[in-house]
Amino acid sequence: MGSPERRRLAVFIALVLGSSCTLRRATPGESTDGGAPDGGAPDGGAPDGGAPAASVLEYHNGPGRNGVYIDAGLTKTSAATFHVDPSFHATVSGNIYAQPLFFASGPGGKALVLVATELNTVYALDASSGSAVWTRPLGPSVPGSQLPCGNIDPLGVTGTPVIDPAGRTLFVAALTTPDGGVTKKHLIYAISLDDGSVRPGWPVDVSASASTGSLAFDSSLENQRGALGLVGGRLYVPYGGHYGDCGAYHGWLIGVAIANPADVKAWATGLAGGGAWAVGGVASDGSSLYLATGNTQSSPSSSWGGGDALLRFSTGPSFSGSPVDYFAPSDWQTLDAGDLDLGGTGPLVVDVPGATPAQVLVGLGKDGKVYLANRTNLGGVGGTPGIAVASGEIIGAAAAYATSNGTYVVFWGSGLSCPSGQSGDLTALRIYPGAQPPVSTAWCALQNGGGSPMVTTTDGRSEAIVWSVGAEGDERLHGFDGDTGAVVFGGGGPGDAMGKVQHFQTPILAGGRIFVAADGAVVAFVR
Repeated sequence: MGSPERRRLAVFIALVLGSSCTLRRATPGESTDGGAPDGGAPDGGAPDGGAPAASVLEYHNGPGRNGVYIDAGLTKTSAATFHVDPSFHATVSGNIYAQPLFFASGPGGKALVLVATELNTVYALDASSGSAVWTRPLGPSVPGSQLPCGNIDPLGVTGTPVIDPAGRTLFVAALTTPDGGVTKKHLIYAISLDDGSVRPGWPVDVSASASTGSLAFDSSLENQRGALGLVGGRLYVPYGGHYGDCGAYHGWLIGVAIANPADVKAWATGLAGGGAWAVGGVASDGSSLYLATGNTQSSPSSSWGGGDALLRFSTGPSFSGSPVDYFAPSDWQTLDAGDLDLGGTGPLVVDVPGATPAQVLVGLGKDGKVYLANRTNLGGVGGTPGIAVASGEIIGAAAAYATSNGTYVVFWGSGLSCPSGQSGDLTALRIYPGAQPPVSTAWCALQNGGGSPMVTTTDGRSEAIVWSVGAEGDERLHGFDGDTGAVVFGGGGPGDAMGKVQHFQTPILAGGRIFVAADGAVVAFVR
């Protein structure tokens, strides 16, 4: 594991006609209306009385993890008027690391904001007022003193849940204990969005259900940081180690059939370590699954064993082991030795028309490099050259978007070769058509903290704005022109600062408002 959790540093994008940054459509059982970038039918009224709201069903608004939202009225000019909504009051118990979600057709047609905390409580909040519609405790979380290492105390729900809209179900993974932390259980819950009840047959006890070969899942060593995914009727949950890389943990990907939670399949790294801890978790193009892993506990004589890699899985999860289905840098052992995880950010599914390859899987590493792997043939060890784009670690969750000027990837990190007069801790890259697609730094800006960005557009590519939070910094929301990096929202006035926002936290857009999870609260911004 690594990251600020190592150093404490501190949709599904539109298939819009003509877009140059696209994703494939979802398969049955996968979320399809997160942000409705392809004009999908909205399914609820907007809290602010504007256009009907689209649901935000999973991390970064879709399975490709691109982080793009559509609001026809949110222009670079109107963005300047954002401010904290004084009519929305949402207080919860516990610190929040997971991204909020939004379900537009909750009980009685009421739109819900859903958050889960480290105290293992799930809250369904009225999206208009912030009052609790229902709450669901999941059992005691584990005190930090009872963990082998780590820096989240207590530890409960950390990874972002996922919603199955057809089943009206929220899936959430929690670390629980029945005895004050002596016994640790990773449990996966299915919760009714209508009343907060736990579905029959759930929760799934991962230690009791998951193994691969002779390796059994050990809840005492594993942490659950990455976002959950839902593809083809199966729920996917990634796991890795704790801050400090203690013990012989492994990177795991667990798959559970949502119609039969007794049907559990698992994959794990061959070498110890290799945690799948990136906040973006599992990505998908609608058929395949993609995962990034961190450093393994290798020796100079070790053969590659699943770490520092981008991996492609089929349903299950099932991993072929063929080089066509994985990529690792040729210096993976050096990355292991330096704790320079390729898996510090999750993979992004991006298409770049005119490029070779055009179907790209974007990986960003703690070595400060970007890797543009061919999604149809990842190429094995050394299959993709890395391009140095940052002066230090790249961690958190990146976003990808397209405008009339090209295809962009934006991340928290200090970029190299920033345009004259620009610098900061937020960097946007432009990917160009061509062989082994060329990359340059498009702009750099200052977000004053460690949040992960998301993007808004009016139609999938116009009026692109990059939004991020100065998490564990100035604790303010910031907005930047997606083409130039110019400030379009500078954090607001004295009343627009938030309480502490945990690193990697990302905003969401729903019903014309931007929601941000802070410790003990959810804050809504309205224009």
